[in-house]
Amino acid sequence: MTALLEVESIAKSYGGVAAVRGVSFTVDAGEIVALIGPNGAGKSTCFNMIMGQVSTDDGTIRILGHTTNGMPPRAVWRLGVGRTFQITATFPSMTVAENVQVALLSHQGLLSTFYRYAGSIARDEAERLLDLLGLKAQASRACGELAYGDLKRLELAVALANDPKLLLLDEPTAGMAPRERAALMRLTTQIARDKNIGVFFTEHDMDVVFEHADRVMVLDRGFLIASGSPQEVRADPKVRATYLGEGFDDGAGAGGGGNEAHRS
Repeated sequence: MTALLEVESIAKSYGGVAAVRGVSFTVDAGEIVALIGPNGAGKSTCFNMIMGQVSTDDGTIRILGHTTNGMPPRAVWRLGVGRTFQITATFPSMTVAENVQVALLSHQGLLSTFYRYAGSIARDEAERLLDLLGLKAQASRACGELAYGDLKRLELAVALANDPKLLLLDEPTAGMAPRERAALMRLTTQIARDKNIGVFFTEHDMDVVFEHADRVMVLDRGFLIASGSPQEVRADPKVRATYLGEGFDDGAGAGGGGNEAHRS
């Protein structure tokens, strides 16, 4: 089976400092892959190279069979990639439904019609996505009034608006309470399984990672130092010494304690 995402030996340096060094991996349809590592390990740089926000110095990125090196983010998005960010990126003055409508209309190439038919165009589809994320009751509220956890769910609804085959989630549960984190990732996992979407995400909460990821990869100083099942990575001595710490609870998971690995 051809992978949705194929990354081969990508590298990036800033002012002579290597941020990512020869990283390779794949993500298949329906597979949920986590990328973890200390702050400064190169996780966000990897995400930004895949999405076209940062150019690669070396290596190749292929998405759905297309080589995307040099493509701008909008072109990558149009291939069928949805993305969320560490800091939510929504329009606070618009309603919850309008935020999703904008994304839907952009996907359909009808964004210029939004301001003429803002009240009705793509409304049904927007409400369907909001219902999927548990936000339909808040469709008419101003986005700026939402609680932070609801903003995170809204951002996921926006990412799903272009019917993506691949989702890139950069710290999808950052800033959320432990119970909210577990609920959002359960929902994301369910949607990915139902729609056969590949998910590539980075996360500091190890409960979230080890409960939901099919495969876990670990970056350290730009190098990919481990890759395998959650059980294999959790037991890897190098990973424990570099990131998880020798005192990490082998029984972590199931949303138990919001266990976060070292951030520096």
